[in-house]
Amino acid sequence: MRPLCIAANGLWLLSSLPSAIAFRANLHRVAEVQEDVLLRILSRDPRYASIRSVREYQQQVPIRTFDEMDLSDVPGVTHWERTSGSSGASKRIPYTRELLAEFNRAIAPWVIDLFVKHPTAFAGEAYWSVSPVLEDREGFVTDEEYLGPVRARLVRAVQAVPRSVRLAADVDTFRQETLRHLVRCRTLSLISVWHPSFLSLLLAPLWTLDDPRVQHAARHQDDAEMHRELWPHLRVISCWADANAERGAAELGRLFPQATVVPKGLLSTEGFISFPLLAYRSHFFEFRSGDEVLLASEVQAGQQYQVILTTGGGLYRYDTEDLVEVTGFRGKCPTLRFVGRANHVSDHYGEKLNELFVRERLERALREHGIASRFAMLACEERAYALFIESDAPDASLIGAVDTLEASLRENIHYDYCRRLGQLDALTLFRIRRDGVATYLTSDGAKLGDVKPTALDRRGGWGGRFEGEFVRVSFL
Repeated sequence: MRPLCIAANGLWLLSSLPSAIAFRANLHRVAEVQEDVLLRILSRDPRYASIRSVREYQQQVPIRTFDEMDLSDVPGVTHWERTSGSSGASKRIPYTRELLAEFNRAIAPWVIDLFVKHPTAFAGEAYWSVSPVLEDREGFVTDEEYLGPVRARLVRAVQAVPRSVRLAADVDTFRQETLRHLVRCRTLSLISVWHPSFLSLLLAPLWTLDDPRVQHAARHQDDAEMHRELWPHLRVISCWADANAERGAAELGRLFPQATVVPKGLLSTEGFISFPLLAYRSHFFEFRSGDEVLLASEVQAGQQYQVILTTGGGLYRYDTEDLVEVTGFRGKCPTLRFVGRANHVSDHYGEKLNELFVRERLERALREHGIASRFAMLACEERAYALFIESDAPDASLIGAVDTLEASLRENIHYDYCRRLGQLDALTLFRIRRDGVATYLTSDGAKLGDVKPTALDRRGGWGGRFEGEFVRVSFL
């Protein structure tokens, strides 16, 4: 099988070279390329085809959130994709051939860059996140199909898990079948998923799998050594590793000592933003800092910006609400690190809790009490916020972390005021027994593995969605 893998991966890499070469050759021409990208996108839409410059575009088209956009007249829509949302119902994103081409113009330099740094990752089979179809969805696209039809066929030729697994009746069946295929794959060399918890979730029932290889490897009594024996040729795990995904990525590094965890950068259903180099040949980007809006060629290292996105899929000056930090440059092209959701504020009673503030305080509290978690998130439940957490830590440790977190949340004057007025009760604790990640990311029918990291969800009712129970309730 390895010669076939090398041949298929080699053809894929060769087909990606022209786009990757163009990406590298224009690293010093980011401003010019970005304007060309914008005019190419606008030329395909009669509503904006008369615009002739970036300045004219900015003057005529306002920055808008998703809810403010009218996507009913997007030309050339081939299908609609659903994306998960932490603030409400999931969004339906229009897809066009041009948008898929834009994704491919970013994937090509990314995969060549990955090959240059980790060539042995392409010597065997690969697992590219195969998501289950949990309900009928218009125009559902599997993850590898973002590569385009030819490259998708090459990737499928070396897939460790067949596409048919996505038709599993439920998540448990999907997980079992995926694991069985992965365990049979002795020459697995590359794993590509989105959130690192997705892979941890898949591996959870590994010890109970009725398979001779697993039973033999289980003699190690150590997850890392067991994984090393099952997949000795695994060299790269590609996943999100910024913001709330940082802990999960570090855990994968511990569980797979034979592999390097390579951060994915910032990708979403709406567009391909970075890998971590800005995907400047794909979409048109603007960066907002306060009232100032800058182009990709104008951002400064060390500064944080909110990403404004224009794509060939009908999103024009779309406020992604993604906050990124510029960590450096290659040529004139910035490298980016995802920080969090810029305008992600939960405000039920005037408490005005920001996701970035909550994430920093949550991580600090868990670290102070020595708690490792598979999933941790705050959301408002009745008259109090609750920490929904999936962890092996004892109740006493979790309660201690909740007390610490409650005290630090009250450093927010709005939250503290709501607490003093009695509009909000003290932070409560909900222990998730299992499948925290799966429950969260499939709550709106989104693709498993497509959830964005979050420490704060503005929706309520999670106590009735997660499998588990309240350990401490303050509002009864």
